[in-house]
Amino acid sequence: MKKTALLSLFFVLLMSGCQSTDPQMYNGYAEGEFVNVSSTQSGKLDKLFVTRGAQISANDNLFALECESEVLALQQAQADLAAAEATLSDYQKGARPEEIRVIEAQLSQAVASAENAAREFERNSALFPTNAVSKTQLDASEALAKSTSAKVKELKNSLNVAKLSKRPDQIKAQKDRIAQLRSVLKQAQWKIDEKGVKSRYQALVYDTLYREGEFVPQGGIIVRLLPPQNIKIRFFVPQKIAESLQIGTNISITQRSDGKKITAHVTYISPEAEFTPPIIYSNESKSKLSYMIEAYPSKNDAPLLHPGQPVEVTLEHH
Repeated sequence: MKKTALLSLFFVLLMSGCQSTDPQMYNGYAEGEFVNVSSTQSGKLDKLFVTRGAQISANDNLFALECESEVLALQQAQADLAAAEATLSDYQKGARPEEIRVIEAQLSQAVASAENAAREFERNSALFPTNAVSKTQLDASEALAKSTSAKVKELKNSLNVAKLSKRPDQIKAQKDRIAQLRSVLKQAQWKIDEKGVKSRYQALVYDTLYREGEFVPQGGIIVRLLPPQNIKIRFFVPQKIAESLQIGTNISITQRSDGKKITAHVTYISPEAEFTPPIIYSNESKSKLSYMIEAYPSKNDAPLLHPGQPVEVTLEHH
């Protein structure tokens, strides 16, 4: 009898020792944080470049919406901008070369006439004291000299003005117009770019929600992606275990199908109990509270897991 009691006590101690060193195992499941890809524009789905279940790389084309009206708007914006820039260039140049040459010819003729009139007036002024010319002739030559001189000044001013550009306020208004048209052009190009969407990630095409030819509303989800870095594990542990875990703690994940083990690290520990049965809080009831834990495997191991797949999570004692 005494020998049997000793054997029972030894077995209990042995099992107790094994339990303290064995890893603790909890049930969990894989979950995916999907990237829902849509367009800021609406329109008919012109081309779907991916299929469900395909693996794609970053910058791969996903889909393209029809953009005929947007292309026409872009071409109109380009034409309007080119016309406005040509007008500004014309404003800054002043008169055309042909117009300037006409004024220069008129000025040359006026200078010659003014010089002749000045010499005639000078000669008449010298002859008037000797009564060789009349007072009327003297006055007429003086008037002609003054008028031709004034004509020269007028044409010189006209030539200077012709070489000037438009008024500063006109040039500024045209520059503002060009800035506005550039914004219109940029927006037109942006709308076209938004009609065709590329992937930002290396990912699994988890689902496609539209077929080619169907109308897609603004913001409608067309492709659902699952990047490997967005696959995580969720499992639940008692309060005592949750309090002992820390962010970054390594865990071991066993896939139930093939038993392959995957290493992951804890990224989230729920601050609140996920399941609280209708019990009175006490020290005895704490073990009935469960806390959700999230962990991410490495990017290389993540594709081995699938959303909803059950797994077993092992916490190693240290």
